[in-house]
Amino acid sequence: MNDQTITATSGDDDSKASPDVRPMSDDVSGTTAHPVIEDVAPRRIHDFGDLVHAVSAVLLAAVAILSSIYLSGFVTGVESDAHSAGRALNWMVDLPTSMLQQLTIVTIAVMAIVQLLVGREWLQSALALLAMFGGLATVWGISMAVSTFGNFTFITALSSPSSIIGTGLLPDFYAGSAALLTVAGPRRTRSTVKWGWNILYISSAILILLSINSVTGVIVSLSVGRLVGMLIRFAAGTKNQGAWGEDLVQALNGIGLHITSLKRRMDVDLSHGSLASTLDDDLVEGSRLYDAVDDWGRAFVVSALDSQARTAGYVKQLWQWVRFTGVAMRRDRSPREATQHHMAMILGLRNAGLPTPKIYGVADTGETSILVLHGDDIMHECNLNTLSDKDAIALLRFLSVANKRGYTHRRITPDTLARLESGTPIIAGWQNGDDASAAPNIALDQVQLLLLLAVLIGPERAVTAGRDVLGDDTMISLTPFIQKAAVPAGTRALPGWNKHIVDDMRAEMRALAPQETAEAMEPVSLSRFSPRSFIGMVLLIVAVVVIFTQLKPDEVISAVKNANPVMAIVCLIFELIALLGSALELGAFIERDKRNPLGIFMSQVAQGFAMVSMPAGVGPAFVNLQFLRKSGYRNTTATAIMSAVMAVYYGGTVLMLFVIGIFTGSDALSSMIPTNTLIVIVGIVLMALAVAMMIPPIRHYATDRLLPLVKAYARQLIDVLTNPKELSFSVLGMLILNVATGLEFWAALLAFGQMTNPLETLFIFLVANAIGSAVPTPGGLGGVEAALTFSFGAAGVPAGIALSATLLYRALFYWLRIPLGALSMRWLDKHNLI
Repeated sequence: MNDQTITATSGDDDSKASPDVRPMSDDVSGTTAHPVIEDVAPRRIHDFGDLVHAVSAVLLAAVAILSSIYLSGFVTGVESDAHSAGRALNWMVDLPTSMLQQLTIVTIAVMAIVQLLVGREWLQSALALLAMFGGLATVWGISMAVSTFGNFTFITALSSPSSIIGTGLLPDFYAGSAALLTVAGPRRTRSTVKWGWNILYISSAILILLSINSVTGVIVSLSVGRLVGMLIRFAAGTKNQGAWGEDLVQALNGIGLHITSLKRRMDVDLSHGSLASTLDDDLVEGSRLYDAVDDWGRAFVVSALDSQARTAGYVKQLWQWVRFTGVAMRRDRSPREATQHHMAMILGLRNAGLPTPKIYGVADTGETSILVLHGDDIMHECNLNTLSDKDAIALLRFLSVANKRGYTHRRITPDTLARLESGTPIIAGWQNGDDASAAPNIALDQVQLLLLLAVLIGPERAVTAGRDVLGDDTMISLTPFIQKAAVPAGTRALPGWNKHIVDDMRAEMRALAPQETAEAMEPVSLSRFSPRSFIGMVLLIVAVVVIFTQLKPDEVISAVKNANPVMAIVCLIFELIALLGSALELGAFIERDKRNPLGIFMSQVAQGFAMVSMPAGVGPAFVNLQFLRKSGYRNTTATAIMSAVMAVYYGGTVLMLFVIGIFTGSDALSSMIPTNTLIVIVGIVLMALAVAMMIPPIRHYATDRLLPLVKAYARQLIDVLTNPKELSFSVLGMLILNVATGLEFWAALLAFGQMTNPLETLFIFLVANAIGSAVPTPGGLGGVEAALTFSFGAAGVPAGIALSATLLYRALFYWLRIPLGALSMRWLDKHNLI
């Protein structure tokens, strides 16, 4: 539809209303007849919500396919129950199902298209039919691609009793109908579309009950149609459903404004994106702005926010809510909620004594929410290049007053800095803020403004202004919040932004605190997608993949069933003793006032979960380091203690092998150890280090930045290892750990009737376990099993018994510790110990 200008003129242009006297009117209601209206008629817009629904359709299809593959038993059970419930419809089996499908899609298409044609929606009618053909063609293409690819898993997941390999793999009429109804919608405004969806759902239920189509096939086909329809609808645009022209005048009349002139600002929203905003309505994103004059001659700014334009703003709010953790984020789904909350925020700030825009009121009509502001109180953009220290202090005081009354902004960016007519700087754009805010939200507000000021005037001047307004104690408490996650994208887009701003700002604020307090500060978790959380998520995914791809339940269950129950219990006892030894090894280095025996033991149990996500040795070190940090140790000391534990373990293990080898004379594994492997690895590492040090930038970085840290770490490590009492108890814990673990495997051999020499078994086990753990897989998975089986086979143990004993040992030492480790992780996290 082409844009048209709607213009109406007043009958009497010479008469002007006095501010004090309301003009006479023939209208009984008091409204002035024939107001001047300059507006743009409704036009097609690209609704961001269509893209959101398209993505949702893709996710729904993906979930259905994955559920069919990995939860096949559950899906099959659901379909079986549905088929059992559908026996009452057996009389319909004799009916040709193709007739039911064709009848459904024809009925839906005729109903929807006829209503569109009657409503003279020619373009939408054509697009709906185009979407239907697009949905059919897309399902045909997907079916052919899957069939041609030949992946049996996918074919099985998507197939149904009536499927035919090729273009008939997926039922196509669902996609065609869904695509047509999507473009012909929305269902809330067209009755035929609403009934069309109901008919489609009923038909799908009947065909599933009759075992004609599968649940997965129906969901995927519907999702494909929804995806095609949404993409076509977004590309072609949809008719704006908001209030325009005369409807706006009528809505304003409902709140006591008798409009004589309503003129649209064409240069605001037509030349910007859907989230464009202006200070005239306090930065309402995606609104339409009007200049209005009532019959008293008063000027107003009318901000109209449509539900379709609000979708993008809601998604932005939703992303902020998902992105941040520990701080509340507002989510206003409808324009009515957003506008009314915005008005409440502005009135609350004004009640707190802050200068804000003057609100007249709000009105709602249809899918449009209207905010009316007095037009004589205008804010202006703030010149960021001329911002002074006094301006910075004024902005911080403005925010401080709001925060003290519980109001927080939640999104302070360069666009929100404004000036009044008098030149006083203020903060605008409070529609995403909230009241009754918690301390983390207040801290985030203050940090966002401080970092913005740091970009504009420099970190030193920003900290000075912050100390002047907030005080040193508050500035020190804000230091953990100084991180990149707190910086909005608008601030990062400024020319003065660089990645060192955050570090410089944090250093300036750390300098305000005593040295011990500064060193103990750790960043507050703000972002759900920080490197730490991302690594944790990746490790969890790796753990799940490892469990589902490497666990061979039949072999493990068979080994456990055939084992001697008494000796299997002995294995569990040795496993518990090994955990106690590991706890003693770590706890020996922890100071008495920081020692939590139960927490230390649970941290060792938690290592079982970490091992499934990390190579052997890395998981325990990671858990120990995190536990030490939470126990009150600084990073350097915690790293030194963790390194001391590793040094005791690996050094003690080597000495144990040497001593046991001398006393037993065991050479069973001499032929298994690869020749020169260790020296080759060490040589490669040293060569790489030497080449790196030849490069001046790397050499300077190593000597200036890394060397001091290494020296400090070395001093801490030496201090830890030179305490005889602590070292002795740690060595004792290491001996208990290694001996108990070796005897656990010895008991596993006894569980299958294989008697061996305990010392020789311990020697072979320690060597084989060390070799297998060198494999860079989670917990040495695969490598440990192969090394143990082969090593004891070479030592004279029958291959079948060696394999069974290995599986029993790994079932107890590796797989059983995964759920126990996960529970321990939760316990440690609940008690803030990891």
